[in-house]
Amino acid sequence: MNNRSILLRPLALTTLIALMVASRFLPHMPNFSPLGAIALFGGAHFEKRWQAFIVPLLSVFASDLVLNNVIYAGYYDWFVFFYDGFYWQYGAYVLTVLLGIFYLRKIEPLRVIGVSFASAVLFFVVSNFGVWAGGTMYTMDAMGLFTCYVAAIPFFKGTLLGNVVYSAVLFGAFALVERRLPSLRRGSYAEV
Repeated sequence: MNNRSILLRPLALTTLIALMVASRFLPHMPNFSPLGAIALFGGAHFEKRWQAFIVPLLSVFASDLVLNNVIYAGYYDWFVFFYDGFYWQYGAYVLTVLLGIFYLRKIEPLRVIGVSFASAVLFFVVSNFGVWAGGTMYTMDAMGLFTCYVAAIPFFKGTLLGNVVYSAVLFGAFALVERRLPSLRRGSYAEV
């Protein structure tokens, strides 16, 4: 296998992910984001596990830096590296990568859609638990937790649609690229 084939797969994966991250800066409905799909895609496609986790987390971090400090600069009075409770969202993306690793070993359209839905539910549960646990918006009891989840329901639609649409785009585009360039297929090159 030549060096070109060895480098082409990671380059194709990273290019697709970069395009998805850039889409985060376009006008969209609340929570309609490529980040869940990027985490699933990373878990399914990066053969080196550290890349499966680092690439999605860097995607979240880099786009958050731009959103928080450039696009929504007036929201904060200072430069923001991490917002309050970021670890809940980042943790949800780590768990989403694990879903990709374990449930997308075999990539099929219905499986991708099902795992995209499951990852939206996972993100909803974890991130909104984090909002509640932050203790600033809801009472710290079962009713406060319930109220927090109910208040978040309108945002679930965007998360679900974002995961499904962006997963279809990422997985579909990469499948087309693999079809045109068979050297990108898993196992068709030596691991570096």
